[in-house]
Amino acid sequence: MPSDAEFAALAEPFRPELLAHCYRILGSIHDAEDLVQETYLRAWRAFGRFEGRSSVRRWLYKIATMACLTALETRSRRPLPSGLGAPSDDHRVAAAAGEPSAPWLQPAPDALFAADDPATIVAGRTGVRLAFIAALQFLPARQRAVLTLRDVLAFRTAEVADMLDTTTAAVDSALRRARAHLAEAGPVQDDLAEPEEETRRTLLDDYVDAFTRADPDALVNLLRADVELEMPPIPTWFTGRRAVVEFLADRVLSRDLWWMVPTRANDQPAFVIYKRAGDGRYEAYGVQVLTLIGARISRITAFMDPSLVPTFGLAPALAT
Repeated sequence: MPSDAEFAALAEPFRPELLAHCYRILGSIHDAEDLVQETYLRAWRAFGRFEGRSSVRRWLYKIATMACLTALETRSRRPLPSGLGAPSDDHRVAAAAGEPSAPWLQPAPDALFAADDPATIVAGRTGVRLAFIAALQFLPARQRAVLTLRDVLAFRTAEVADMLDTTTAAVDSALRRARAHLAEAGPVQDDLAEPEEETRRTLLDDYVDAFTRADPDALVNLLRADVELEMPPIPTWFTGRRAVVEFLADRVLSRDLWWMVPTRANDQPAFVIYKRAGDGRYEAYGVQVLTLIGARISRITAFMDPSLVPTFGLAPALAT
């Protein structure tokens, strides 16, 4: 068996990008962390038999990908509400009951994909925008793996065939089908440029101010006319500035009810959300991820899941 130090020196630098890879395939940061742990355990046990016919990086990706595909044999895909049905443009509709235990898509903190090596940062964070991860959920598991290995990570066809124990013809066929299915799923906003830094910072500061002050009129100026709001695990979602603002005003906003901690998720601006408790504290409520187009907010994805908060390195409660 290799020494811990020898194995760690070779394998640990790839952990952030392997986590991003598993997250793309699984759609869950919790599951991805578990599968990366399993990948490193399998790799450590097999390291004595590693013959160096491929790079350590490619060898680890092979182990991680096969572990993810095995896991997906017994797991459902993780959608967002926008992947399940049409939106409503009427804020008065009754929001359908959510299923917190259902397998919903989860956001992923940018901090988990950070690394000192710029090449690792690129490999780890490319293709993690929320719309892209949601679109991947429409693909069969093997197509999901092929597309991420080829189009996101730029492995060669022969390398992917070796990782998946298949032929190059099978990889090319799966990639064509995956690209076609992804195009049918709708536009993916993974390449939209955010506004320049000063505009972005002002927009986000104004959003926090309007939200925490419960000022719907101020929100109007920050949202695009075609803004969308979804709130997993609630399957009902809304489109249009009027519907979104009036839904928030009627059912969400209340002065001093919310505390918002800025962060980044899926290479997008995000907030960890706390809700005021009866004892004066603020308790973890979930995570909001924003999609920006120009100087306006085009989508608010509010994950109402307190279990996500520790993943962002924050406490389950705050005293303010």
